[in-house]
Amino acid sequence: MTASHTHPRPRDYWMIGGLLAVITAAEVAVTYLDFLDGVLAPLLLTMAVVKFALVVGWYMHLRFDRPIYRNLFLLGAFAAPLLLGAVLFTFGVLIG
Repeated sequence: MTASHTHPRPRDYWMIGGLLAVITAAEVAVTYLDFLDGVLAPLLLTMAVVKFALVVGWYMHLRFDRPIYRNLFLLGAFAAPLLLGAVLFTFGVLIG
């Protein structure tokens, strides 16, 4: 943390919480729209990634933490799905 770092105010957390609520409402709403069936999964995954980034960045204070901790967290966040895919591939789940 640098000396010029300012911690977010409660209003900032309320704004992020409101944004998360709006994204969640959008997630629920798009499931009822039939014309989005072709892009529903990528759309929901994108919204989930945005929500994940907001939660870990603001509520887990990762945004304000030292870069080494942020990079270690991101390494684990990206490595875990790769490891899961490797395990599923090893046991033949992904082969069909």
